[in-house]
Amino acid sequence: MIEIDRITKIYNGVPAVDAVTMTVESGTITVIVGTSGSGKTTLLRMINRLEEPTSGEVRINGESTLEIKPHLLRRRIGYAIQGHGLFPHHNVARNIGAVPTLLNWPKDKIRARVDELLTLFSMEPAEFRDRFPAELSGGQQQRVGVARALASRPDLLLMDEPFGALDPIIRARAQDDLRRIQRALGSTIVLVSHDMEEAIRLGDRVAVMDGGQLVQHGTPADIIANPATPFVADMVGDMERPLRLLSLVPLAEVVEDGGAPGAALPADGSLRDALSACLWTGRTAVPVEREGALIGRVTLETIRARAGLRA
Repeated sequence: MIEIDRITKIYNGVPAVDAVTMTVESGTITVIVGTSGSGKTTLLRMINRLEEPTSGEVRINGESTLEIKPHLLRRRIGYAIQGHGLFPHHNVARNIGAVPTLLNWPKDKIRARVDELLTLFSMEPAEFRDRFPAELSGGQQQRVGVARALASRPDLLLMDEPFGALDPIIRARAQDDLRRIQRALGSTIVLVSHDMEEAIRLGDRVAVMDGGQLVQHGTPADIIANPATPFVADMVGDMERPLRLLSLVPLAEVVEDGGAPGAALPADGSLRDALSACLWTGRTAVPVEREGALIGRVTLETIRARAGLRA
């Protein structure tokens, strides 16, 4: 869906983004990750021309973004930022409906879309539609910010550190929300983060930036197992690598027959979740359920074997 072709941005003779080429497939989440100053945000902003490239080209569905007027391009691309950027003097409904209003959607269609998105984000429309941003929690504000970016059914959603201002518990829930909604809508998302944990948790593909260059682009498993440079290896972390690998393995993939005591974990949970449950409660196995029905168990022995951990 998105082809980034040798895109370059130079400031004062220094390349902030240096001849980056990559493809983003439709219906996937790609996370661009790197340290401060690596060029990740500049790369993201060149996709919707908030930053104009010095050279190179971005194509969306085969069409060069340089051939589209910037304001028209941005109406086709959702954009969500850290801190949500809501209009404080507009209620939730007006915030979410901002772009559809610019596109002259009928009022009844806008209202239906607002209610649809609030429901999707587990926010009851009758309760939240007329609230103002100051009356929402940080997590709720972020949900509304993402809902606003999705309101006009854009071809693409760009997200710049969208969860950076949230505390760890709310951040994890917001990440889960985004993944669930992306799967439900089939959206294409490009997200910038400085957090490799977030990149691995969310990304179908991870693009690692260092010094303005794309140093590795692959699946989370590729990035963890085969870091292309010492910088990527540092981002992954040697000590954390087994745990990151466990986070990519769903329980349904390794569940075995048998029972186990204690609370069950969902089949779409990860081996990392199961390891945490075992260590926290002192169990040697955890039961696994799907839609409320027990389907088996996962043992601590299996978890350790998959991670290469010693007993």
